[in-house]
Amino acid sequence: MKKTKSRLKRATFGDWVIVVIMLLLITTCILPVMTVVATSFSSAGAIMRREVVFWPVDFHTGAYADVLGDSRFMWSLAWTAILTVIVVVVNLIMTILIAYPLTYDSLKGRKLITVLVVFTMYFNAGLIPTFILYRNLGLLNSPLVLILPGMISVFLFIIMRNFFTGIPSSLKESAEMDGAGPLYVLIKIYLPLSTPVLATVGLFYAVGRWNGFMDALFFLTGRTEYHPIQLLLYNVLNNLVNVEVMDPGAAAAPGWGQAVQAAAIVIAMVPILCVYPWVQKYFVQGATLGAIKG
Repeated sequence: MKKTKSRLKRATFGDWVIVVIMLLLITTCILPVMTVVATSFSSAGAIMRREVVFWPVDFHTGAYADVLGDSRFMWSLAWTAILTVIVVVVNLIMTILIAYPLTYDSLKGRKLITVLVVFTMYFNAGLIPTFILYRNLGLLNSPLVLILPGMISVFLFIIMRNFFTGIPSSLKESAEMDGAGPLYVLIKIYLPLSTPVLATVGLFYAVGRWNGFMDALFFLTGRTEYHPIQLLLYNVLNNLVNVEVMDPGAAAAPGWGQAVQAAAIVIAMVPILCVYPWVQKYFVQGATLGAIKG
């Protein structure tokens, strides 16, 4: 109790300004989510009368029944979960395989490789050349187009490389003196010490894939069964796809479409939110330690 009071006394005006700013940012993030959740649980009449703000009016769960009863939506949700797991595993492996060798000072061309990789973060060919490349590689209308092109994020590669560089080189040198090879050092020493950065990078990859839909929108035009949940949600919000309803009478009511759209947004948002509590304790540590060195 005394420690808490002493900390409050030491708080400066700048600290309180930061607290106020953070509270405002948190509020601007939470209020829209509260509105969407409230709309999803409200009746069509209340939505049309614009009575719904941050709390449900005429509590109703029919919108969720319609969304969860739509086979296309449930398949898209399951497919996106499978796709996200695959992407996280593949991307982590590829990021580790490019970041770890660059920690060796003896690697020839190490700086040139780093420059070439970082160069791609600032410059790219553009959408049309990318489309032509994917077509020539046979990736169009293939689920592989959602996995292969984004196997490495340069930003996350930099974070992981810097984290690996921060591990004491004496551990690697002592293992090499005992006859351990680079792969053994990676698996037995580096990876067990890299839980924070692995969790952080994996979370970034998972969120990016779960929320991604532009690649599917451009490159999966003929294979709707491989559309991720965010693209299906995009089509629902733009009235390009209609959710199958269990009660046609309710669907005919004005405002019911907004309730269904809100329910679809909430259902698509919940799975990725459930991941955060598991990696939250590693997130700050992994992001800051990986950003210390340049």
